[in-house]
Amino acid sequence: MLSPDRGADAPPSAQSPAPSSWRADDSVPQPVRIAAAWAWRIVAFAAVGFLFVYLVVHLAVIVIPLMVALLLSALLVPLSAFLQRHRWPKWLAIVSAIVAVLVVLAGLSVLVTTQIQHGLPELLKQSDESYRAVRHYLHGAPFHLSTHQLTGYYRDAVQAVQSNSGTLVSSAVSFGSSFGRFVTGLLLTVFATIILLIDGGGVWRWTVRLFPRKARAAVDGAGRAGWLTLTTFVKVQIFVAVVNAVGIGVVAEILRIPLAIPLAVAVFLGSFIPVVGAVVTGAIAVFVALLYNGPFVALLMLAGVLAVHLLEGHVLQPLVMGSAVRVHPLAVVFAVAAGAYLADVPGALFAVPVVATVNVMVKSVASGHWRENPSPADDDVVPRRSAAPEGETSNV
Repeated sequence: MLSPDRGADAPPSAQSPAPSSWRADDSVPQPVRIAAAWAWRIVAFAAVGFLFVYLVVHLAVIVIPLMVALLLSALLVPLSAFLQRHRWPKWLAIVSAIVAVLVVLAGLSVLVTTQIQHGLPELLKQSDESYRAVRHYLHGAPFHLSTHQLTGYYRDAVQAVQSNSGTLVSSAVSFGSSFGRFVTGLLLTVFATIILLIDGGGVWRWTVRLFPRKARAAVDGAGRAGWLTLTTFVKVQIFVAVVNAVGIGVVAEILRIPLAIPLAVAVFLGSFIPVVGAVVTGAIAVFVALLYNGPFVALLMLAGVLAVHLLEGHVLQPLVMGSAVRVHPLAVVFAVAAGAYLADVPGALFAVPVVATVNVMVKSVASGHWRENPSPADDDVVPRRSAAPEGETSNV
């Protein structure tokens, strides 16, 4: 007698026992889980970045003086350290570095003022001639404007200014408030710069102690790498600004354009905003040439400005600036645009050094070099064609 097939009649649970526990994550494919993990981390980083930018914009009265003080310190600390290595007393080295910058700024101011005073009579004469030429041009084709029409336009403009006198008064009050904030920011900048020159190392060590003990080595190594990048950026940017100013100033002087030296100084100051500053100040030089020297000289001035910018963009920026900040030119343009959108001129000024410094600091933490090399030198952060002179170290 055949025995029945007990396996065929057995319940499903007896055929294949169910797993002891079941999770919903088991039905989600691994790529989707990885994408979700990346997604919420990206959202967290974006939220932190948004909060940081929000605080910076709304605390600009404090942040901008601090940023300016850091840039000035990046310029002055190497000079002060150089003097101290040559056995200058610390207080004398710091005072000498500050005085050197003040002398340069005062010299530029005196030079610009002297040039304007010296060329003012000729400038007024050329302004009158340019005004007459513009009126003659408007009288002719294709405008055919009469003197009565021009006078009417002038009268309408005066009436518009008078009707908006309330707006002008409010603008003046706003300017007074802005001037007060400027004075406050200037005092904060001077104070912070002096403190950083005297005890920048102590300030940095105090900052590092704010982080958890296990993270202090990484923070310290990243900060030192970022400081070296910032000092290199400032020195290279000064070099680029000098080249732009000298090039455009020489072209303006050769073409006999009025106020060639003040224009060169404006180009020098504007060049500290990468890409945008040099373009704007160069456009001013072309406009002055068009106004006082005519279209042909303006075209020659435009050619000179383009030649200087091509020299900067295709020679100086890739060879010098590129190795100094390790930021692609496209990233430089977008960083300046984003900085200008968020914080106007200060944002455009600080965008590139902030991006370059943060880029190096993040790479330093991610690479883990701070474990073997807690105090990086220049060559560890900024690549050189040859090694730096012995003794060149950071004074952070």
